[in-house]
Amino acid sequence: MELKRERVREHLLAVIDGRRPGDAIPSERTLCATLGVSRPTLRAAVDELVATGVLVREHGRGMFVAPAKITQELVAEDHAAGAPRSRGSWTSTVLEFRTVRAGARIGRKLKLSPAAELVYVARLRHVDGAPIALEHLHVPADLVPGLTPADMESGFYAHLREKCRIRTAHAVQSIEPTVLSEEEAELLGVPVLSPALLFDRITSDTGGRPVEYVRSLYRGDRYRIVSRLALSDGAADHPAPDVSRTGAWWGTVE
Repeated sequence: MELKRERVREHLLAVIDGRRPGDAIPSERTLCATLGVSRPTLRAAVDELVATGVLVREHGRGMFVAPAKITQELVAEDHAAGAPRSRGSWTSTVLEFRTVRAGARIGRKLKLSPAAELVYVARLRHVDGAPIALEHLHVPADLVPGLTPADMESGFYAHLREKCRIRTAHAVQSIEPTVLSEEEAELLGVPVLSPALLFDRITSDTGGRPVEYVRSLYRGDRYRIVSRLALSDGAADHPAPDVSRTGAWWGTVE
């Protein structure tokens, strides 16, 4: 099953990557013709990017790249981050498994040529049998020869360690609020436009080589992030982060 909105979203993000804040992007008519999709499908992807602050829609003028976001790091780079594994029994169901070209945007993230081959996997994550997340993974194909859908369902990171001799060492991940499309909501068993957390992660091995790019949607009604913060006297004069909304994440990955 191909998730059309994901394909449209990736194209829009590639267009946005090549522009500066305030620059216009092509019209809906042009984008629909380029991608071969209907206007409702395109608008669903655009609506998501507007809601998450990536695009700005101005009535009568068109769509523009939004101003750059203010970024706050949750953990300092020299702080060893880690978290206990999330509670519950985590399982996966592979929805899509194929080889694709990296393209310009994901190629940059993984430090690969746009023509490089990737293994693309869409999988549904469950906790105690209930769907909780939809993941889109991109892995350089030459790092995972012989990878199968069964490997993705039984434990991808164990496969990397034991079969590919790849040790993941660190990752950079952003977290943003979003809402679910009709297709995503159906897969996750929630109403359309339900709130969700969007995770965007690049994972690297012990040599600093990017080995994975993942985009994940976690149900907002079922998923919460909690931080353990080390505090000291003389902290800078700014508000402390809300511990119910920020935190370490590594323990949920498998």
